[in-house]
Parts: sequence; structure tokens; C-alpha cells
Amino acid sequence: MIGALALLGPVLPGGVPTPSALRPAAPQAAGLESLWWFMLWTCTAVFLVVLAVLAYAMLRPRTEEPPARRAAEIITAAAAVSVVILFAFLIATMATSRKNPNEPRPTDRIVQIIGHQWWWEVHYPGARPDELVISANEIHLPAGRDVVLDLTSADVIHSFWAPNLHGKRDLIPGRHNFFRLRPENVGTYRGQCAEFCGYQHAHMGFIVFVESPDKFEEYLASQRKPAAEPVSADASRGRQVFLTNPCVTCHTIRGTGASGTNAPDLTHLASRRTIAAATVDNTAGHLGGWIADSQGVKPGNHMPPHLVSSEDLLALVAYLRSLS
Repeated sequence: MIGALALLGPVLPGGVPTPSALRPAAPQAAGLESLWWFMLWTCTAVFLVVLAVLAYAMLRPRTEEPPARRAAEIITAAAAVSVVILFAFLIATMATSRKNPNEPRPTDRIVQIIGHQWWWEVHYPGARPDELVISANEIHLPAGRDVVLDLTSADVIHSFWAPNLHGKRDLIPGRHNFFRLRPENVGTYRGQCAEFCGYQHAHMGFIVFVESPDKFEEYLASQRKPAAEPVSADASRGRQVFLTNPCVTCHTIRGTGASGTNAPDLTHLASRRTIAAATVDNTAGHLGGWIADSQGVKPGNHMPPHLVSSEDLLALVAYLRSLS
């Protein structure tokens, strides 16, 4: 189904093409694609054989009933073939899994991902504690390099799935599951939670940016900086609105007094393509609508409504849009 939808070419929020496991951009996904085609063609062949036997049974002359012994032999042979095919699928699946070891090595770059209802927290650990980069809902990876994702959950079971890059891996509270990726093709890829995790499960998406190693390091360097100082009167007023409203209890903006940990870090919000976990594009209109009535955009999310005046809302949007 995903492959068929990809042929239609729709573009999702953030300008990202529809994901497809049949357009692999990493060796891990390529192995799963080969396994998928093997199973598809095998099942297609079995289906055609069954149709042929059914057609023969319906069209053959009704001169006499086949002996019971012959019917038993046919059933036994069919059962044996089914068992052989199922074992072939099992062996092929295990072989594919063994080609993709996930346990981290000392030299691997680790990216930590924490699932929340309903967004993704992304950590890029550095050599020192002050080099830690924290973002949300967008994952940057270097092309041609091994990266191990350290997956866990802050609440319920989620499932990380970027079809173009790999299969699925669960995020389980209190447990760390590892997932090795080696994206080869520079590009932008859509991901999605693949485990029902509550009311807004369908709107728990993310975007993966695969870029050159140099550009990846530039991204980390820019994300380590504190929030930019406001350069306009509206943005200055917007920062004051942010710091004097309940926003500070949930969100962090480094370089200010906001240090909440229950919601996405907004230090560089303007550098992200989407908001609300890849639900809508990161535009001034969508951002203002999200602040004023997030339940209208994503019903059931955990962000309370903010009753601010229209002037304060415009100033707040101006400030957040300056956090690039």
C-alpha cells in the first residue's frame, strides 16, 4: 500500500515525499525490500497455482470421483509445500535480521530518541555534557556513516518507523532498544509512529534529514548555540509574553529563563520545517493557530489553550519565528 501511494507523488507537511519501503535509501531498508519482493513473488506463485487447481477441479469432466487415496496424497503434498515455504520465509527473515546487527559499538555515533504522546524528543550527545544538542520531531543524520538510534519511551509503547531507511523498532518505557542505520542517499524522509499509542497516534510523525557529514556537523554546531536575541520590538515583546505565561513551565528556550522539560525544546524552533510532530508546516499562520487553539489542530494533545490577546499572540509568533 505504501509503495502504491508513493507512485502518486503527494507531498506531506514539510515538503517531504510520501514514505515508501520500496524506495530504500539505506542498506538496512534494501535488505527488507528484497525480503518483501521474495515473499510477494512466492505468495503470488502459490496463489496462481491454487487458482489453476481450482479451475481444473471446476472444469474437469464429472465422470467419476477421484479415489480417496489420491485426494489424501494431494492434500499431503500441498501441506508439505506450505511447510517448506513457511520455513523458507523464516530462514530468509532470520538471515535478513542477522545482516543488520543493532548493538552499538564504541565508535558508533549515538542519537537518543524518546517517544512522548505525541511527539519525538531527539538528543545528540557530544564529547562533553555542554555539547549535548536537544531537538524535537526532526532527526539529522550523516550520509554514509553508521548511526545507532537509542530508542526509549517516556510514557507508553511507541514504534519508530522510517520506511525508506529501515524497518520498525518499538520504544518501550524503562527499556533501551537500539537501531542501526547507515543512510547512503542524501535526502529528506518521512517517518511515523507505527504502534497505536493513543488518540493522536496518527499525527505522531517525524522527518529525517540525511546530509553530508560536514553539513551534519554544521547543524550540530548551530543547534548548540543559545536562542538568538530579539532584533525587533515585536520579538522583544513576544519573548516577554512567553516568559510571563505558562509556556515556561513546559518548554525550554536556552539562554532564557524557560527550562521546562515536558514539551519540545523551542530554542531553534524556526529552523524546523513542521510543528506538532510533522502535522502542519512551520508557518506564522500555523504557529499562531497552534498557540491559540492546539486542540483544533491536534485534538487530545497535552498542550493547554493559551488565552492571550491578539497583539500578544502576534508578538509571540514573531519571537518564536526569530528562533532560527
